[in-house]
Amino acid sequence: MAKFIKNTDLCESFFNECCLPVLRQNYPNLKVSAGMMTAGSQVLGYDDIVSTDHGWGPCPILFLSDCDLHMRDELTVVFEKNLPSIYKGYSGTNVWITTLNEVIEMYIGEMPQNDIDWLSISEHRLLGLTAGRIFIDMINIQETRDKLSFYPQDVKLYLIASQWRILARERAFVKRCSQVGDELGSRIVCTHIAERLMRLCFLYKNKYAPYSKWFGTAFKRLSLDNIHDEITAAISANTIAEREDHILNAQILVVELHNSCNITEPFEIVIDDYGRNAKIIHADDLANMVQGKITSPELKNCLLIGSMSQISNLNHLWDSPENRGKIYQLYD
Repeated sequence: MAKFIKNTDLCESFFNECCLPVLRQNYPNLKVSAGMMTAGSQVLGYDDIVSTDHGWGPCPILFLSDCDLHMRDELTVVFEKNLPSIYKGYSGTNVWITTLNEVIEMYIGEMPQNDIDWLSISEHRLLGLTAGRIFIDMINIQETRDKLSFYPQDVKLYLIASQWRILARERAFVKRCSQVGDELGSRIVCTHIAERLMRLCFLYKNKYAPYSKWFGTAFKRLSLDNIHDEITAAISANTIAEREDHILNAQILVVELHNSCNITEPFEIVIDDYGRNAKIIHADDLANMVQGKITSPELKNCLLIGSMSQISNLNHLWDSPENRGKIYQLYD
């Protein structure tokens, strides 16, 4: 059995050791870029031995400029004749020859044209386009990737305000559910709040969040250990007192993270009684404060619902570029 190698490392060495010499020998003046991007755990560096069962192998992407795309068929034949069929013990060697414009059209439909347009694009797909490694960049595809590297400031503010507003709707229910004997409901609501806090952390750290399979893995890599530990303790708590204290502590820590980012005036943390013996912070006030910083005419008065990407397990809706137009209409 071949020794496991992270797929991006495998593809990079395959490109440098096998593909690049073929290009230099046959097309010394051809300018190309190459790398790994789009779908798959391997693009994000999360792949392990289990990942090798599909969509995995020495298969780098070779990018041509639009004016050189006519060479695709010829290059395909040259690679088929000159590349090994097995590399470092892995079969299925292949080179995907394309252009950046083709990848963008296939993967997200088109580049965002305005602030609301950003909300119609799958966050996971934005991550896939921008997180992968570039091996060589003679035609400067990184310039376009930089334009997609994270949300524009007003879009970020809108998403942050939305997360605090959504969280505020359930902030007292962790305690209330338990008060009426609904421990399962209390745990579920606690999990809802935990996810909102985690999504806020990605936004404050200027990182796209992946879809649910890799959400927790990516969150841990944000290195916000104190917040991670409080959320973990809240979700695993066996008593309502512990659950309420830990999820409240997590909220306080995320507010402190907010204040450290200087995107609004410092928000004063006040722990209050909701009126039914439930401890809360004033998340609605924080949502309003953030919303007040939005200058985009398109977003300033939008209902604070966030993006479809921030609703778990609806990826059959938000992960399809053909649905962008329908999603866009939510914000009209």
